[in-house]
Amino acid sequence: MTGRAPVPDADVLVVGGGPVGLAAAVEARRAGLDVIVLEPRPAPVDKACGEGLLPGTLAAVRHLGVDPDGWELRGISYRQEGRAADHRFAGGTGRGVRRTVLHAALHAAALDAGAVVLPRRADAVVQDAGGVTAGGVRARWLLGCDGLHSLVRREVGLEVRDDEPRGTAVRRRRRFGLRRHYRVHPWSDLVEVHWGPRVEAYVTPVSDGLVGVALLGPRGMDVDAELATLPELAGRLSGAEADGPVRGAGPLRVRSVARTAGRVRLVGDASGYVDALTGEGLRVGLAQARAAVAHLDDPAAYERSWTRVTRDYRLLTTGLVAAAASPWRRGVVPAAARLPRLYGSVVERLAR
Repeated sequence: MTGRAPVPDADVLVVGGGPVGLAAAVEARRAGLDVIVLEPRPAPVDKACGEGLLPGTLAAVRHLGVDPDGWELRGISYRQEGRAADHRFAGGTGRGVRRTVLHAALHAAALDAGAVVLPRRADAVVQDAGGVTAGGVRARWLLGCDGLHSLVRREVGLEVRDDEPRGTAVRRRRRFGLRRHYRVHPWSDLVEVHWGPRVEAYVTPVSDGLVGVALLGPRGMDVDAELATLPELAGRLSGAEADGPVRGAGPLRVRSVARTAGRVRLVGDASGYVDALTGEGLRVGLAQARAAVAHLDDPAAYERSWTRVTRDYRLLTTGLVAAAASPWRRGVVPAAARLPRLYGSVVERLAR
């Protein structure tokens, strides 16, 4: 006699309670589904990120019923060795929002929508014909929203193995991110991207007296040493007190074999990530969250939607990272300044 499969505890189990996981929870609740989120860290959760919500990202956050406080952003400025290429957004403003503020707002929105957040980790992911289990919770579907180092991605066999030996050019080119806040009044309503000899520094005002600086570059970066190679930015921060610790993330490039495996869907950074250079990670992740919920019962449709919503991000970011790692690095900002229409069209594509 065959026993019956256990009754699911929820329709959707979200592994990872970062912004993308919480957005997925809100979307699933709006679709009338019971949702449980597994997140071992207490809210709000901080993370090394640029903290700039471009206009399209801010609109997506507002779609979730969240409108966090921050600093209005009107455009992007690329800066290098005394040259600058500025572009102001044509279709509205963005906002610099401290990560903890954004996370707290999304966490509250998920709870208000009726999602249950459990303070626990996922473990082995086990699937059968009727459901999937992880962290002691059984659901009809599982959304893996657990970031760059996704356990879900590994558990369901969607991890792309890194077979590059240590010391190879591929490993040497791996990029990482660091972020530190400084207590200083913002000097601009633009996100500044300072191109140094080997790093890019993203400067994002997040409140009246606080500016975040995120560095992208090779393993082993030292924040103070790298800022010293950026005289304009170092001058702006001279005498400013650091607020909080340096936080890091990486390696940033992540690939997945596919985005679906049985009843599991990978969403956000867990599904694949190129780099933070274009600042699009959150916008793309929120779009994936909506698509994953809309196509829970159709894995092929989710794969197609994932490809569509990530296409521009993957193409633009791959191209910029290639330029950043090439002899053309010193020509990026001069080229943007000489070709303002092209630079503006790229910024607007990122901002939408």
